[in-house]
Amino acid sequence: MDSGMLQLVAQATPVAKAVLLMLVVMSLGSWAIICAKWRMLERTRRGIAGGIADALSASGLADLLQRLERGGRGSSPLRRMARLGVDEFNRLASTGDADRLLADNVRRTLRHGVGEEIRRLSRALPLLATTANTAPFIGLFGTVWGVMHSFQAIGQMKSASLATVAPGISEALIATALGLAVAIPAAMAYNVLLGRLATLEGQCISFAGLLLNRLQHEAATHAAGLTAPGGRG
Repeated sequence: MDSGMLQLVAQATPVAKAVLLMLVVMSLGSWAIICAKWRMLERTRRGIAGGIADALSASGLADLLQRLERGGRGSSPLRRMARLGVDEFNRLASTGDADRLLADNVRRTLRHGVGEEIRRLSRALPLLATTANTAPFIGLFGTVWGVMHSFQAIGQMKSASLATVAPGISEALIATALGLAVAIPAAMAYNVLLGRLATLEGQCISFAGLLLNRLQHEAATHAAGLTAPGGRG
């Protein structure tokens, strides 16, 4: 922003300054969310990819649970999903009816676990959507207010020359430009992050299927309960 634009902002009306300040705050907030969510989803992506690799290569369910606990994925969604699935399996095993209820009950539990993890990962994303949708209108409000102020100044000065009109119009258009500058990155980031979330959801569902297969195999070969990672059997 050059000195001429700074001068226009300094000369703006209090309402226009409030609009510009609001847009700056929204921009800073949206960029903070974008950076934080990008790091979180990237860390989660690596953890899920490693967990799926463990599920495919583990020698058994106990080995898989130990890998999830020791492999640096203690806080990943897969560990929490595994805990839910194994806890449900142990409850079924205690009733002696695990063979009949395992597939349906554990599948519903894992589906719930996937939904909870995706909801956790998608927190604050609605703020990005709100920023993308409202920033242009906030900027437009600032522009309309600035144009109204300019016409009032023209009426008071009784002159419609370019020298009289240009400063007020330029001041008014700054709000629209800033509103678009806030909204465009927020909209792009929201769509990109939603796409990454959809990919992570698919990977979580894949892991849930692999875990269910391990639990069914365990139910067929062992009668004893299992110990969930980080929990009690």
